[in-house]
Amino acid sequence: MSVIRIGAGAGFQGDRLPPAVDLAERGKLDYLVFECLGERTIALAQQARSKDPSGGFDPLLERRMRAVMPACAKNGTKIVTNMGAANPMGAAQLTARIARELGLSGLKVAAVTGDDVLDRIGDFVLDETGAPAADLGDRLVSANAYVGIDGLVSALAAGADVVICGRASDPTLFLAPLVYEFGWARDDWKRLGQGVLVGHLLECAAQITGGYFADPGVKDVPDLAAIGQPLAEVDADGNATITKLPGTGGRITRATCIEQLLYEIHDPARYLQPDVVADFSGVDFHDLGADRIGVNGAGGHPATGQFKVSVGYRDGWIGEGQISYAGANCVARGQLAVDTVRARLAPHRAEIFEERGELIGVNSIWQEAHGNASPPEVRLRYAARCADPETARRVAEEVEGLYLAGPAGGGGATGTVREVLAIASTLMPATTINADVEILEARHEIA
Repeated sequence: MSVIRIGAGAGFQGDRLPPAVDLAERGKLDYLVFECLGERTIALAQQARSKDPSGGFDPLLERRMRAVMPACAKNGTKIVTNMGAANPMGAAQLTARIARELGLSGLKVAAVTGDDVLDRIGDFVLDETGAPAADLGDRLVSANAYVGIDGLVSALAAGADVVICGRASDPTLFLAPLVYEFGWARDDWKRLGQGVLVGHLLECAAQITGGYFADPGVKDVPDLAAIGQPLAEVDADGNATITKLPGTGGRITRATCIEQLLYEIHDPARYLQPDVVADFSGVDFHDLGADRIGVNGAGGHPATGQFKVSVGYRDGWIGEGQISYAGANCVARGQLAVDTVRARLAPHRAEIFEERGELIGVNSIWQEAHGNASPPEVRLRYAARCADPETARRVAEEVEGLYLAGPAGGGGATGTVREVLAIASTLMPATTINADVEILEARHEIA
């Protein structure tokens, strides 16, 4: 192919589905990519799988696949996704079953595994704790490496129509189809860097079409309610045009592209990826017309030979309570409520690791802010991370107790208790992590 059309169907687990369906139906895409994993998402998925071995993949997988597979099959669009989370094989088996039910006989679904390194993470020292992962004991939940393109490319080479993996670097989902289609060498650092750039620009989906960008009167975005997802037209050298479907809301400009370029990037000249160290320092965006931005100028250097590993572990319980105060002097009454809850929790402080009380709208973002404002209402939120669920429950109960034993006029109290799933990181040699690919074919079952 001289140009690959690749679209972003999702930028996170809870992303909207209608724009992805629109891309599948009207996008004339070669590839539709669903990037749905965050740092904690796969750890939560591992917890879910421990309770149900058949689960552990993206809870929206079935809904997404049923919605887009018929159009993708009709239009010759391949699907690449990390919705496999902690169970790519289970996700692939479900997808193959859905394909059969939809009458898509012969559709090939690939499961790419190998990112789960929980069985050998013990000796590796975690950056955040400074101790080996093994020290977490039974608090350790998951360990998944950010793998590169090898498994994905192998799956595509085996004829897969749908490729489902677990934890991979976000741009990898977009880079792999480009490497496969254009036959880029694994040491063609320039083109690999260009491919990572395309992936990075698309990985957050609507974030480059005006989502998470809109600021009324400052950065206006038309028809945000009907915002479309982006797609890229990429040539064999990795030069790309970022655009969206006609008739969709949102906008694509140099500004939206630049914001996304800098998103979550520590050093633009050394963006560490499994297959290449990408260099975005020379990237150039140029206007090609309405909602069409050309991009090129990325480079690359040899990969580090290390894969980042995201480690999930249990880290206590959060108890949280909220209650509202409105009308005259509501800030003072809200602050009195905060002070009252803090004092009442004093007997349990040994079981409380950290806590905070705040007035939403006054100092919930900047704790140093003082109550100088006079809003018509405030909502108190008191939260504490505790050693056990019983202490966390007391936090929520003390907020609810403000109804009759707190300042005047409190209402709308709520309380929650939830386990904390924390994330730490380390590095593992890439040579110790190998991808496995299994192809399932959707065939009609004969009774």
